[in-house]
Parts: sequence; C-alpha cells; structure tokens
Amino acid sequence: MTSPNGTERGRRDGVPERVRPSRLTERVSTDREVLRRLLADVPVGHVGFVTENGQPYVIPTAISADGDNVLLHGSTGSRWMRLLATGVPVSLAVTALDGLLVARSAFESSMHYRSAVLFGRCAALEGEEKLAALDALTDALIPGRVAEVRRPSAKELAATIALRLTVEDWTVKVSAGQPDDLAEDVAGPAWAGVVPLVRHYPEALDAPDLRPGIGLPPSVRRLLQPENEPAG
Repeated sequence: MTSPNGTERGRRDGVPERVRPSRLTERVSTDREVLRRLLADVPVGHVGFVTENGQPYVIPTAISADGDNVLLHGSTGSRWMRLLATGVPVSLAVTALDGLLVARSAFESSMHYRSAVLFGRCAALEGEEKLAALDALTDALIPGRVAEVRRPSAKELAATIALRLTVEDWTVKVSAGQPDDLAEDVAGPAWAGVVPLVRHYPEALDAPDLRPGIGLPPSVRRLLQPENEPAG
C-alpha cells in the first residue's frame, strides 16, 4: 500500500508497521483476496475516529466493498457522518465469526474467525457515484433488491450521505484449525473439536400492511435458502 502522497509506508513481510500485530502473528494474512472475501461476507463494520475536541468514537454501520476500498452511508443529519466526510483519519474494524473451537480446557478454547482493521480517510460521493454507492450497499445486504424496488427520490438522496473510505493500510488475522491441547488433556475424558457456524435467515414475516397477493420477491427467497456449507 502507499500513503496518500504516493510514498511507500514502512512495511515488513507485507504488513504495515503501524498495524503489525504484536502477538499471534502466525494468524496474520497478507492475501488481499482474504480481505475481499471478508468484506463481502460481513455487512457491518465499526468505524473509529476522534472528534475535533479529542473525544474518540466507535460507530457500527453498514459497509460494502468498493474494489479495494469500502462504502459507507448515513443521514445528512448525522454529526459523525459529516465529520467523516471532511477526511479525518478513520479506522474500520470488520469481524466474521465462523465457528467455535472447543478444546479440552477452557484456556485452549477459542473461536474460528476472520478479522480486519483498515485505516484511511473518507470522501463524500455525489451524482452518479453516490447513486451507484447506495445501490451497492443495498445489494450487499439483500442481493438483487435494487432491481425490485423504486429508485430513490430526490428528497431521499438529499437526506443521505454516501462515503468512500480509501484504504491506506490494512491487516487481516484468521483463526482456524483444530484444538492444540496438552498431552495430558488429550488423554482425558473431555470432548474436543470444532463447531462451525452456519448463517442463514429462517423465515420472512410479511409486513402488517402488505397488500394481499404480493408474494416473496426473488431476493428474499434467496436469503431463505439454507447454506449448504459452514460459514467461512
């Protein structure tokens, strides 16, 4: 990665120095495709920033990948969205829980997860870029939904901020594998293994004011199809 002025940041083994983990470095991945898959799988990220008076905030928000960058959106009435639009430094944390690692002791038990922390700055999008960003965010949450609903009105667009987070640095950690128990625990009676987490929507509930004869759209029907494989 390069900084905004094009200079190469300090890196070692492909990991920027400012985001290099101090422990469990064997879980670090420098594969950008791992980051892309994580951003495609997780609809919510946590944005961290510091306000003008030095107050730190972490805000959960919907996200969508935009190539190697990330899209965000919110209300024009949101003070923090307006602040992000000025280009202050931000971080974005994204985590997917893929299962539980059940060891023969509480100490060795853990989780299967993929997590990333990204650093960069946001810029507001306008015109066709803004509309495309809002479409991408909608389809990231409910794939295919944009084609099923009306286009946003001028009033709705005026009430919404769309931001692109240009990613300057990032780091990804992946926890997978099997329990690593002590020999004496392996010889004991406790069960050990992995419990994968499978994510899906079990049902769709009609709105109370839904007109008779309106069935589930294809986008929602696809959401209700159970996953055939464990998450991740």
